[in-house]
Amino acid sequence: MTTTEPGPGPLTSAVHLPDPPAVAQRPLAPALYRSTGYTFASTEESVAIRTGARPGYVYSRVDNPTADALSEAVAALEGAGVDEDVHGQSFGSGMAAITATFMAHTQAGAHVVAPREIYGGTRSLLHGVLSRFGVTSDFVDISDACAVHAALRPQTRVLFAETLSNPTMTVADLEMLADAAHGAGALLVVDSTFATPFVCRPLEHGADLVLHSATKYIGGHSDATGGIVVGRPDLIAPLRSIRHTTGAVLAPDEAYLLRRGLATLPLRMAQHCASARKVATALQQHGGVEHLDYPGLPSHRGHKLARRYLVDPAGEPCFGGVATLHVRGGEPAGRALVQNLQLITRASSLGGSHTVAQHVASTTHRQFTPDELAAAGITPGTVRLSIGLEDPRDLIADLHRALDELP
Repeated sequence: MTTTEPGPGPLTSAVHLPDPPAVAQRPLAPALYRSTGYTFASTEESVAIRTGARPGYVYSRVDNPTADALSEAVAALEGAGVDEDVHGQSFGSGMAAITATFMAHTQAGAHVVAPREIYGGTRSLLHGVLSRFGVTSDFVDISDACAVHAALRPQTRVLFAETLSNPTMTVADLEMLADAAHGAGALLVVDSTFATPFVCRPLEHGADLVLHSATKYIGGHSDATGGIVVGRPDLIAPLRSIRHTTGAVLAPDEAYLLRRGLATLPLRMAQHCASARKVATALQQHGGVEHLDYPGLPSHRGHKLARRYLVDPAGEPCFGGVATLHVRGGEPAGRALVQNLQLITRASSLGGSHTVAQHVASTTHRQFTPDELAAAGITPGTVRLSIGLEDPRDLIADLHRALDELP
């Protein structure tokens, strides 16, 4: 009687399923790799990948193909006009990207120069966290060359700027800042979230590292969170080490959604910019508006710089999708305006398809003291508008009505 070896049991069979079919044709959509771990043909292969002797993947806290696809795509867009290699690293959020950048390029005793109207989360990182580890910071008017040069020290390691500041839309003179930083032996690091590579590519103007909260315009649909830093390989390499050591990884599903957003980024940004310009123009003379920050208006102090740096791929001016109102009547009026809006959404973040309004002093810059708010050009009645993809005439009507209802 012939006996046969028993096959694997049902539990084993459920775990060791057949391999998925090999795909000879390149798919239009990139693959989504959710796997946390990867197999190896040998121990030697595993060691070679772990030590960097050969490319590959071992564990998604270290590297993930979907996250890499996103960061390299953004690097390609940001680095399209420069002659050197540009690479990227992705993170679980924009703040994770900023944190890793400072951790990689500062140390105890280092000094940072940053804008006085810097995003509140970045200020909290510098003032409340990194200061505990011996990193000091000065916050200056980044548009004032004399103030920037006066703030730089031999210990300065990073000059930090925002292409368009949040929320006053101050336009960074990138070439001036690059010359100042490099003359002091520092890096110019630029948060270009509000611009995106469709509007401005800071690497072309001398920046060393460019970062984005990809949660905003890059994703574009308010459904994924992430951050990206791009720059020369030698400057990016230490960020990778910080990322996988601290665990600030970008999940593959988020990376997939954010990369998908890149395909429509030029179309969306063109609409954001065009609509924001119409809204700003329509509101600048309203009696309820003390003044309005939008670099597309000739009255904005950064208008000339905006025409120089903020241009679309066709060379046409494109001034971003954020307009900031300083409402007459102080904080009560600013809060009331946001509450009066019916079409425009009261929500956090920006850069999605919905137009979003936020009272600045109580939300994005709540970490600032009254004196710091005033120095940054933020009044108690400041309201930031992130213009979405609705018809601009409908947005204008909603804003006019809400302003008219103010006491």
